[in-house]
Amino acid sequence: MFSKTVAERTKQGQRQDIQEQGKCIAGVIISDNEYPSLAAHQILSKVLDEFLTLNPNAGTATQPVSFPSLKTYISAYQDPHQVDSIMKIQKELDETKIVLHKTIESVLERGEKIDDLVNKVN
Repeated sequence: MFSKTVAERTKQGQRQDIQEQGKCIAGVIISDNEYPSLAAHQILSKVLDEFLTLNPNAGTATQPVSFPSLKTYISAYQDPHQVDSIMKIQKELDETKIVLHKTIESVLERGEKIDDLVNKVN
């Protein structure tokens, strides 16, 4: 019954983790459309895991619970490539490909200049 309700209320393509009768903790992450949802989901999982490790009774706390690491997470993960190692590797590959294209273009230009010099000598 519970899973049916969750499935009906979850939008297509949306990721969602729910623990019924869990630790009474909810985590929400809000980002713009350009931030990859997989990376956002990974960040939220890391933050909640650390929070619950440091504050195992937070769900029943009557006072606000401090979590200074949250600021660090927010700063560190402005770039989603810091979260997802596959995205990070893809970004590095894309940058390498750009450098290779520029190098190849430079070599081709030099080759054309050498050909021009050879033609002038002949």
